[in-house]
Amino acid sequence: MKGKKNKTVKIIPLGGLEQIGMNITAIEYEDSIIVIDCGLAFPEDEMLGIDLVIPDVTYLKDNADKVKGLVVTHGHEDHIGAIPYVENEINMPIYATKLTMGLIDHKLAEHNMMNTVRRKIVTHGQIINLGCFRIEFIRTNHSIVDAAALAIYTPAGIIVHTGDFKVDYTPVFGEMIDLPRFGELGKKGVLALMADSTNVERPGYTQSEKTVGKTFDHLFADNKDRRIIIATFASNVDRVQQIINSAYKYGRKVVVEGRSMVNIIQTATELGYINIPKNTLIEIDQIKNYPDEQIVLITTGSQGENMAALSRIAASIHNKITIKPGDVVIFSSNPIPGNEKAVFKVINELELKGAHVVFQDTHVSGHACQEELKLMYALTKPKYAIPVHGEYRHLKRHAELACEMGVQKDHVKILSTGDVLELSEDVFEVTGQVPAQGIFVDGLGVGDVGNIVLRDRQHLSQNGLIIVVVTLERESGQILAGPDIVSRGFVYVRESENLMDECRMVVQEALDSCLERNITDWGKLKSCVKDSLGEFLWKKTKRSPMILPVITEV
Repeated sequence: MKGKKNKTVKIIPLGGLEQIGMNITAIEYEDSIIVIDCGLAFPEDEMLGIDLVIPDVTYLKDNADKVKGLVVTHGHEDHIGAIPYVENEINMPIYATKLTMGLIDHKLAEHNMMNTVRRKIVTHGQIINLGCFRIEFIRTNHSIVDAAALAIYTPAGIIVHTGDFKVDYTPVFGEMIDLPRFGELGKKGVLALMADSTNVERPGYTQSEKTVGKTFDHLFADNKDRRIIIATFASNVDRVQQIINSAYKYGRKVVVEGRSMVNIIQTATELGYINIPKNTLIEIDQIKNYPDEQIVLITTGSQGENMAALSRIAASIHNKITIKPGDVVIFSSNPIPGNEKAVFKVINELELKGAHVVFQDTHVSGHACQEELKLMYALTKPKYAIPVHGEYRHLKRHAELACEMGVQKDHVKILSTGDVLELSEDVFEVTGQVPAQGIFVDGLGVGDVGNIVLRDRQHLSQNGLIIVVVTLERESGQILAGPDIVSRGFVYVRESENLMDECRMVVQEALDSCLERNITDWGKLKSCVKDSLGEFLWKKTKRSPMILPVITEV
């Protein structure tokens, strides 16, 4: 049998690098593959009309017989959101902690997949065997309860994957991160550390979740005679618990609004992760039975999302709640990069309606800052460092931090999505690439909108559309009707009649010149119309709309 030195294990990120979201990584050794997390990403501004982006799992489909299972670190959308879509392609058993599995079950139930997918709940400290891998779940802290890091025992050595984590010495629910276990692994010898990069640019430590509870107490004390509305992430169960604690303390009733918020609180309550005193929760229809100073509304929409409850309330299109002057609205979150504009738009709308908006000191992050990452390196003492979960700037800063902590410069790799990294005691190199572009979900269509369609949508959104309709006689090729010009999103037709007449002339001339040369092939006629009209409009307006010629024969 070959020595441990020659055994290389492959790490293949299929998402989650160069972006925040869509985390999914495959780890492969000979005939065993395990998948870590299976998240979705939300579309960027230029992805017009796209609802979600899910990972491209072509590589896993091509090697389906090797895939032994999916292990999940925690229950956030960017780690579990794509599970129903991927399970539809590759049916693999899922291993996760109790709350994480509760949230996954909810997703599978929505897709009618509860009977087809095998699921196993794992506790912290438990080890499962999948193919030639042994995987240990280690307790960590994060902004959702029941998060886990993974120690993956491979034939080439131990790989530690932190998942999303922070170090919270005083968590609201459960115990603090199992730092001694990371130290024990470090003593055994860690081949590679894959650690969370989200907050690597921030110095110091991330504050404890409990500090937010104190802020809420002060805000409740300062606003005893006003209605309080709090927007936060649906998945932050501990945050919701603290809001409920403050509400109970100050004799207020709590209303929960927003589908994802209601779902998660229901799941967390059933599984015992949140403790709601009796008669504290009320239905939204019961608000009218209580004075304003006895009400707290917990809602989704802290990121300014269009259809979330708070955005609908701010825009006065919510059917149950309207903002009254004097309402206190607390944003218990930070804008995710890229969402700032949407968040400030909602804040402006709320202030215009007379609300008082608070967004200072009402949030702490769920991710490790520099000192906590240094602690993780000091405990695990990895030979190799592979920064994960972040945009390129985060990964680069993380790589520098790893070197500061004693990892050799050539033992740190910033990977791109789809890279195949082979590693063992004496090998650490990218040896190939697999497809991993991300697949667009638009409504019920999965993958039927690609880059070409998006380019068309961008073109339409920037320059509009011109349709040219012509009817030809089949025998002679003569023009019987048209050309008619229809414009959408290009110019306002009623004020541009001269331009439209000129367009008709240009199309007529282009068609005549084709027919004179006996060109009757529709494809050639269409491209001739496109070229001449496109050139004319560019000269006239310095704009290039999408041109669609429609030719019929009678």
